[in-house]
Amino acid sequence: MDKLIPDPPVNTAPTTEAETLLKDHEAIKRALDYYLDPPNQYLEKPRRPSTMFMIAPDMDTESLLAQACESLASASVMASDFASNLIGPQRNTVLAIQQIIMLAELAVNRALDNVDPA
Repeated sequence: MDKLIPDPPVNTAPTTEAETLLKDHEAIKRALDYYLDPPNQYLEKPRRPSTMFMIAPDMDTESLLAQACESLASASVMASDFASNLIGPQRNTVLAIQQIIMLAELAVNRALDNVDPA
């Protein structure tokens, strides 16, 4: 007749509570060291941004601000169009995003006015 519950392994010695706590303590220490004290290989390399999309270093501030202003205006229109197709909380969220974009556009316009007051 086959048993439904298998026998425990023969060479298994019961562990004491102290041994279990010691193993737990070592595991916790390894985990904390891994996350809080990373290996030096991560600290040695400085982060280099991607040069795939790079702005020419000789661009003047006025051109950069004008481009940023146009980009923000486009993003505001896209958010407005997107919000018109939504209802409820999703619409309110997109309208809030549009408002943040508009505030950024106002700030860029003011900076552009400060660069070229005429």
